[in-house]
Amino acid sequence: MSRSLALFLILLLPACGLLPKNVQDSKNWSASKYYSEAKSELNDGNYAGAIKLFEALEARYPYGRYAQQAQLEIAYAHYKDGEQAMAIVAADRFIKLHPNHINVDYAYYLKGLSNFNDDLGLMGIVTEKILNQDMSERDPKASRESFENFKELVTRFPKSKYTPDAVQRMNHLVNVVALNEVQVARYYIRRGGYVAAANRAQYALKEYPQTPAIEEALFIMIKAYNALGMTDLRDDAQRVMRKNFPNSRFLADSTGADGDPWWKFW
Repeated sequence: MSRSLALFLILLLPACGLLPKNVQDSKNWSASKYYSEAKSELNDGNYAGAIKLFEALEARYPYGRYAQQAQLEIAYAHYKDGEQAMAIVAADRFIKLHPNHINVDYAYYLKGLSNFNDDLGLMGIVTEKILNQDMSERDPKASRESFENFKELVTRFPKSKYTPDAVQRMNHLVNVVALNEVQVARYYIRRGGYVAAANRAQYALKEYPQTPAIEEALFIMIKAYNALGMTDLRDDAQRVMRKNFPNSRFLADSTGADGDPWWKFW
């Protein structure tokens, strides 16, 4: 065996695991056989192999319930394989082709899941890692899109079995977006952009008044107004903060000289 052939075979081996089982015999398979084999690959975690079989099923048997379900399974397989964009494309295709399908609510749910980034945890717990994260590392676009996806599901299918989870994720996403606004305000104030910091914190306070992030937003407003010499606005923000967050960790460490105690949070 030549060295080049041996190298080719070595490189080929890892890819073999992605191919569906018995693929050479598939030309005589029925639609149900295609579907069962594809589901087996999907359950085994061979998402690429499952997608190939679902696509083959749809190409060979383009009509009927198996082809329709295969289209939805393709979206799910892409989602499980970490291919969010492909999952959304596949889900959108299913929605367009079958707007009245009994499982179309799941396609909307998959779109929301594909955009959902649970880096704070579903219950919205702010970790030390997130507190220390630079605002440039977080993009709220996917969170906003995920929220809109889940909102469409909840609006169109209020009785769907996926709606309760979608509502919970929507509540979480509001917290994520609010925190992003506060992170941007934090970014500005750390660089001396006090006007921009105050405006961004005020926006978070106005748009997301019931979220945990407003505690820090108020504190940023206090610091920014103080730095700008706007004492009336500073005192107003401080009164609001003391009323709503009397035991705030920010206030507890902001009574001394301006500077070090405050920055330790960031």
